[in-house]
Amino acid sequence: MALLLKNAHIVDPSVNLDGVADVAIVDGRIEAVGENLTLDGAEVIDLTGKYLVPGLVDMHVHLRDPGLEHKEDIESGTRAAARGGFTGVCSMPNTKPVTDNGVTIEYVKSVAASCGHCRVYPSGAITKGLKGEIISEMGDMVAHGCVAFTDDGHGVQGAGMLRRAMDYGKMFGKVFMSHCQDEDLVGEGQVNEGVVSTRLGLLGWPAEGEELQIQRDIMIARLTGAKLHIQHISTACGLDMVRAAKAEGLPVTCEATPHHMFLTEDDITETYDTNLKVNPPLRTADDAAAIRAGVADGTVDAIVTDHAPHADWEKSREFELAPFGMIGLETSLALVNTHLVKTGQISYQRMVELMAIAPRQILGVDQVKIEAGSVADITVFDPEVRWTVGEDGFESRSQNSGFKGAEVCGRATDVFVGGVPTLRDGVVC
Repeated sequence: MALLLKNAHIVDPSVNLDGVADVAIVDGRIEAVGENLTLDGAEVIDLTGKYLVPGLVDMHVHLRDPGLEHKEDIESGTRAAARGGFTGVCSMPNTKPVTDNGVTIEYVKSVAASCGHCRVYPSGAITKGLKGEIISEMGDMVAHGCVAFTDDGHGVQGAGMLRRAMDYGKMFGKVFMSHCQDEDLVGEGQVNEGVVSTRLGLLGWPAEGEELQIQRDIMIARLTGAKLHIQHISTACGLDMVRAAKAEGLPVTCEATPHHMFLTEDDITETYDTNLKVNPPLRTADDAAAIRAGVADGTVDAIVTDHAPHADWEKSREFELAPFGMIGLETSLALVNTHLVKTGQISYQRMVELMAIAPRQILGVDQVKIEAGSVADITVFDPEVRWTVGEDGFESRSQNSGFKGAEVCGRATDVFVGGVPTLRDGVVC
């Protein structure tokens, strides 16, 4: 299959590209990049006015498959990813059964290969059953394609348990992705502890419940030498801890979500909108500003969605009974473009670093570059198109977006995975 993508504004800081050019694709790889290219027998696609970047990767996604397919499955989740402009996602292991062995890793990979709309990089649990008691079958999972270890959704509560897991697991060279939550301190917390929790009569989830484990996990990473990645960081103090660890030279990275950057506890009102119930909770305006600043100054390494689909009936309950989480794959690119790029806080080059280059680097998967020889995983988006979140529905099986009704700017139009189109003119293939 041959494609000739014409007249796109290409942005790829890894090869110092930032300008209008053509991209020729043959048999799944980039054949050439330059001006006025021709390619015999190729399908020509005119991308005038659009941006072309290395395929985006979301390294924190809940596909819910196996076992929770009423919320999402691999087909619907990757369909949502393609619609959002992603060529790859890293799936979280809190499935039923838990992804804590090579068989389940192989299941995720095989289903993704047969019906997925993007690449799926499965992560595996740190502990069996996410119970924090016994080290999972790490070597078996790595042998079958696991790219990272995490007990996401819980976090390893025992410091000794995490130390043993890191000491053992570091031999595989994979990153440990940490959901930082001291469950004894957080308890039954629902929203950020402070003015809003008091006003709404909801149990508070203190920032210290996240920060204590961030500091603990950094110290254990220092002790063991294992690679540590802090998931969905949400507080200014936690970000300062990561900043200090980086300055010390420790192998520590972190990620941030659009909802922790662009929503705050003040958005939770007397309507008790359960789509705004997330873990960690929406924090203060100062915290959100600090996270955005961390994205701009390089402290935050990656932007992720923590895409957490839930069925309507699960979210349509009392706030304290509804599950934590919101979907995000279909809105992430637009939100980042609207609130960070268009406002001048970051450039498109920085966006590519956060959403394409760094996620692959942290996960240890092959990089994609807009240059000859690279695999043709490519995202194309219109930076100016305006649309309303939720107005035309979602590709995800679930609808629990905290950004419904928001006016945003920018949307993926075309996505190619290994040179094969998975999104064409805004329609999932």
